[in-house]
Amino acid sequence: MVAIAGVPASGKSTLAELVVAKVNALMASDNPTLHSIAILVGLDGWHLTRAQLDVMPDPKLAHDRRGAHWTFDGPSYVGFAKLLREPLAATTVITAPSFDHALKDPTPHAVSIYPFHRLVVIEGLYTMLKYDMWVQGAQLMDERWWVDVDLEEARRRLVRRHVITGVAKDMEEAIWRAEQNDEPSKCCALRAMTRGTLNLDLPDGKFIAENLYEPTRIIKSLDDPKYTL
Repeated sequence: MVAIAGVPASGKSTLAELVVAKVNALMASDNPTLHSIAILVGLDGWHLTRAQLDVMPDPKLAHDRRGAHWTFDGPSYVGFAKLLREPLAATTVITAPSFDHALKDPTPHAVSIYPFHRLVVIEGLYTMLKYDMWVQGAQLMDERWWVDVDLEEARRRLVRRHVITGVAKDMEEAIWRAEQNDEPSKCCALRAMTRGTLNLDLPDGKFIAENLYEPTRIIKSLDDPKYTL
């Protein structure tokens, strides 16, 4: 079980996809009849639905801050991670949700993990969070990879992504979201790891970097479109 985390727009999703694809390609080259042994699970599947956000004490704030750790179903995610640690029978299938960007809501049981899957890569903002119930999920991982990125580069990627994906209706809103909701930490992630501070009012990226659970590996994010594993 490998958790891959990083501040928003660090490249964690891209890295996770490349790792899973490379592992499966290597196995297929040795024996084309084998099942794919690696599978990718995205934490976005544990987003609370828009209907669940609607019934929160401050629905507008909940929708504006969608993506913050408290807008996820943390207990359900931790329960999933615990299931992966249980002994599996030959017929055991564990399912995970995914996120439908067209519907803007999760889809349950979208990913199936079978006993032949020997590597489960879970990517997402809070897969290595040292806070509340999230720490239980982090502790269950065999590997925890933190994707380090230049903070100004992450901000540029965020703004561009918000406009392209339709999260923001225009550049002005995209900049607002990047600065108010997603902004990466102003301090170095390595320095932040050593702190014991906690401030729930920090934007998501800074909150993650300052409450990180013991990475086993730190990987530098390089914005190189020619790079492949």
